[in-house]
Parts: sequence; C-alpha cells; structure tokens
Amino acid sequence: MSPIVLDFEKPIVELERKIQDLQELNKTGQTDLSSEIKHLEKKHARLTSKIYLNLSRWQRVQLARHPNRPYSLDYISRIAPIFFEIHGDRRYGDDKSIVTGMGTIDRQKVMFVGQQKGKNTKDNIYRNFGMPKPEGYRKALRVMKLAEKYFRPIICLVDTPGAYPGIGAEERGQAEAIARNLMEMAVLKVPILVIVIGEGASGGALGIGVGDRLIMLENTWFSVISPEGCASILWRDAGKAEIAADALKVTPQDLQDMGICDYIIKEPLGGAHRDYDKIAEEVKNVILKELNVLLKMTPDKLIEKRIAKYEAIGIWENQ
Repeated sequence: MSPIVLDFEKPIVELERKIQDLQELNKTGQTDLSSEIKHLEKKHARLTSKIYLNLSRWQRVQLARHPNRPYSLDYISRIAPIFFEIHGDRRYGDDKSIVTGMGTIDRQKVMFVGQQKGKNTKDNIYRNFGMPKPEGYRKALRVMKLAEKYFRPIICLVDTPGAYPGIGAEERGQAEAIARNLMEMAVLKVPILVIVIGEGASGGALGIGVGDRLIMLENTWFSVISPEGCASILWRDAGKAEIAADALKVTPQDLQDMGICDYIIKEPLGGAHRDYDKIAEEVKNVILKELNVLLKMTPDKLIEKRIAKYEAIGIWENQ
C-alpha cells in the first residue's frame, strides 16, 4: 500500500524519490554519486524543517486527520500494557467508537476513555468513523463514575469529527447524553486529563472533554465546529475551509494563547504517525507529570480549580 501524501508534503516526497533513485544508481558502481546524494539529503533536511515547522492552521487540521495517525488504542497499548476494556452503557448497547477501561501506567492505576477511529474502511464502519452515539457517552460516564468510586484518575483521549448526527442517535437523546457528561465531569472527585490526539470537533469532543488539564498534541485541532462546517454556514462553500480554520483559531497554540489549552506535546517532525513509540512515550510522560500534581489536591480543591478554569474562559459583559 502506497503511503498517503498530503499536498504540502509533495515537494518532500519528490526529493526523497530523487535521493532513492540516485542511491540505487550509485550501487551499480558505474559512477560515484555520493557527493550529490549528500547535497540532496541536506536539501531534504532543510526543506522538511521549513515545511513542518511553519504549518498553517489548515495544514495542521489535515495532519490531525491523517489516516495513519495513532488512535486511542495505539496509545493505550503502549503506555498501559495492563488494560482491561469495559463495554456497554447498561441501557442500550456498546458504542464501538468510544473505548473505555482500566489500565496501569507505571504502577499508577487509571481509567481510560478514548474516542476510536478505524484504520481501514471495514474498521471505520465498525467504529462509526469515531463518531459517538448517546450510548457511547453514557458508557463513558458509567466508567468515569467507576473511576470516582475507586479513586482512579481519568485519562480522556479526544479524536472525533463530531458526535453522530443520525436520527436514531437524536431519538436516543444525543444532546442530553453530552450535556449530562458536561455536568457530571465538572464535579467528579478525581483528576481528569483531557488529551486531544487528533480532531476535537464540537460537542462530540466536549462530551468527554471537561477536565483539570486540556493537553493537545502539536498537530491537532479543537473547535466548536469543523472548518468545513463553518465555511458552509458563513459562505455556503465548504471549499473555503482554509479561511475558516484561520478565523476559528483551531490550533493548540491558538487555544493556549486564549487560556484554554494547558500544555502542547511536540510531535515527531512530520506528525505523530511518523513514530508511534516516540509520541506514546511523550504522552505517557506528560500524563505522569500532570497526575503527580493533581493527585496531591483534595477532591474539593480539585473541583474548585476545575470550575474556576472554565469560568475564566471567554469574555463577556454585564449589561
């Protein structure tokens, strides 16, 4: 299967192919191409750094959606070798787009709640393309309540294009399920880390996105609406998504500047999909560092600071 190349990555890939062709030709021994190969390799390194260190908002959105990015289960399997998955909401069914369960990270017992996309078409259909239904949010809340009962910190891994908008989901109370999670998560008596590992779209992300710390990977986005959705509403043209991404200010740096994102995890050059083990190790280290601080707080202090964090977001005036 050929690798997936985004538009802005094409100059890099073309240079890589030239280097590979010269290396193959150099093996024949007919001509010494070593100096030319070294020259192109240096040019490749400069070009790679120039492109990936100066990504636009829209390019980061594209990287956040890269089908080869690690998803929740990829992180969980690497940072918590001991993991027991919990299924079902005990009301309707088991939503496969949300993975929940107990895990251990370096002897620290935690509870995971992660939105899960598929790696291929069949898997994506099974996972509903990472779009949770009401039973998914109710499963998540059920597991978070278990975490509170046994005093286990909660790790929420956010990666969704949005909550599922189907008629069945609406009939089963999609809005109520998300709203209840917001209300309940605000006052849970255990630490909650929210880590955006890919897309963070609308209420679909916020349904498991209320916590003590909002941590984002470098090439992710988090917004009330997708750039395409925004462009469709404002200009009746989804093709203006790049303009919308700039207007929405969806990147981790934007959100950190607004006081919403607490920490940004740097990704391997080129994106998290370039090195699963490295990015998982980074995520693990940040989790342990943050929990080391949060676990020292009393439940009352934890809730007080959590509510204050969200009350400080945004600007308003009393008329």
